[in-house]
Amino acid sequence: MPVVHLLRHGHVHNPQKVLYGRMPGFRLSDAGVAMAQAVAEDLVRREVPVARVVASPLQRAQETARPIADAFGLGIDTDERIIEAGNVWEGTPLPSGPKDFLNLQSLWRLRNPWRPSWGEPYKEQIARMWAALRDAAAATPEGDTIMVSHQLPIWVARSSFEKRPMLHDPRSRECGLASLTSFSFEEGEPVSMSYSEPAAHIEVPR
Repeated sequence: MPVVHLLRHGHVHNPQKVLYGRMPGFRLSDAGVAMAQAVAEDLVRREVPVARVVASPLQRAQETARPIADAFGLGIDTDERIIEAGNVWEGTPLPSGPKDFLNLQSLWRLRNPWRPSWGEPYKEQIARMWAALRDAAAATPEGDTIMVSHQLPIWVARSSFEKRPMLHDPRSRECGLASLTSFSFEEGEPVSMSYSEPAAHIEVPR
């Protein structure tokens, strides 16, 4: 039974505290590097049969994948379908609270939280993520695949599997830094899911 693990990238170096989205040049912080290494060590310790490593094209995902690929003697394949979700606020400062959205432009962008109107539609994220997951399971039926992606696409993929509503509070997502959301497949379809945080012990700078 093939297993595909969606791994969220580690902590990112972001001293200007912006919503970086798909912007290039955002690397892992020292804590993020330690998280990636901790995940690799955890997979080796548990003797997970990792047969393939895939990553989003973004730098933080590629850097998170590297220690795992090295630990198992593998290369890193890149899949555009597991990239971060598009967002109209990309490059702007991280919001400090609801007051940051109290202007006409922001309120217009927030007009439809079910779609959502401020970024890539949930249904498009679901389609591309599950196409990538199913292809990964089919390509490596004899072992596990690690796919390094990003919080929202991972959460949307999990929510669709669990038949959760797409409208949600981002603070409620169970998708920590360097966490693993793992799907077991049978006859090409996902049949179970598990979640773990092998790097939860690493302190994140504030």
